[in-house]
Amino acid sequence: MRSRRKPLTPLAAVAAGLLAGAVGTVCLDAVHYVKYRRAGATDSPLAWEFAPVESWEKAPDPGLVAKRLIEGFTQRRLPDDSAWLTSTIAHWAYGSLAGVAYGIVAGSLPRPSPVYGVPFGAVVFAGDYVALPIAGLYKPIWQYDKKIVAWDLGAHVAYGTGTALTFWLLDRLRTGAVSQRG
Repeated sequence: MRSRRKPLTPLAAVAAGLLAGAVGTVCLDAVHYVKYRRAGATDSPLAWEFAPVESWEKAPDPGLVAKRLIEGFTQRRLPDDSAWLTSTIAHWAYGSLAGVAYGIVAGSLPRPSPVYGVPFGAVVFAGDYVALPIAGLYKPIWQYDKKIVAWDLGAHVAYGTGTALTFWLLDRLRTGAVSQRG
């Protein structure tokens, strides 16, 4: 008979979720990078990941959301030269903070499982396609080509799976279950 796992403390769940969300973001980006390479591009993964963003007109959606939040709060316009840094931080913060939410929920369960990553990734995907059209940054989902939606769903499932698997491994390392057999 297996012993009941001691739940994570809230701080441990947040820390493990933060790290797991960062790993999940790498997984999401890996799927997008494969799509990018299949289209014939040749940049290295790091050059692609940290490609310059010269203006807000060329900024990715996480950067645009952050821009709106920062400008709304500070009542000051952000210059174009802040588009790259803001976009990069926003992308990684969003993935990591969603991992924190996952960590809090999964950390409170009797037994976290990597299987929870698939529905988690699908929920993050759905949230993007609800919130971003409302913000005027995405079109409604039905206006996108099915291939684009499928790639994006796949990337988010990879995100969720990477997040859940990392969280599960961190929890197993914490309990010493990784070194146990049976």
